[in-house]
Amino acid sequence: MTEERLHPNLVLTRYGAIEVLRVDREEALGALNFEIQAALGAYFADVAARKDDVKVVVLTGTGRGFVAGADIGGYHGADQTVFDDFQRRSRETFDALAALPQATICAVNGYALGGGFEIAMCCDFILVNEKTKLGLPEIKLGLLPGGGGTQRLPRLVGPMRAKEILMTGRMITAAEAVDYGAALEACAPDALMPRAMELAATLAAQAPVALREAKRVVDDGLDTPLSAGLTFEQRVLGALYATGDGKEGIAAFMEKRDPVFKGK
Repeated sequence: MTEERLHPNLVLTRYGAIEVLRVDREEALGALNFEIQAALGAYFADVAARKDDVKVVVLTGTGRGFVAGADIGGYHGADQTVFDDFQRRSRETFDALAALPQATICAVNGYALGGGFEIAMCCDFILVNEKTKLGLPEIKLGLLPGGGGTQRLPRLVGPMRAKEILMTGRMITAAEAVDYGAALEACAPDALMPRAMELAATLAAQAPVALREAKRVVDDGLDTPLSAGLTFEQRVLGALYATGDGKEGIAAFMEKRDPVFKGK
């Protein structure tokens, strides 16, 4: 295990093929400012290029908050250009997270509001602790989410529930998040990171290429007709069968042993 501070408010811990990125701004409940946002974007670009070495990325926060939205003070009183630039950069950063080839887990340790909830929704898996509160409260400011909330939330919970959350601005509980499909499961606060690391280890043990392709087939298939998605699935499956890992997995099954995947 090695630990590195990428930014005064971002701590990266490496566990071999698993990396944990922690937002460390407890006094502001993890609120995002321009600098943290830029550092997140730089990390996502870096880890994407290391897909052969890093298989799983876990995001979490510090204390009572994961990310309690944008640091509104950063654009309070600013002109339209500054505001629009912040929103554009947010979208670029969040889209980069969603596009990572690695499996991603968001371990939501506390409040995840606005941009914090949007970051979580960019991940493949969302785990929450039992005290977590999530929401998109921008409407209470006379605004709307600008980091994908109006588009990703309906894809998770359906349009009617998404409208209710967006149009009332209310916070939802951990139990509601699981019930609605906005989180995979809820854990006791002290069990959240152990559960996230357990899931990460399970994912990291899979064949690397197959793991990346499973994510890609599901994500890309959501935006295509079913027939096109099924054709895509078959094409990817055929390509995986031709890989060394595909052959190793089948051989290991037949020989009743654990496979040794090499990412080829």
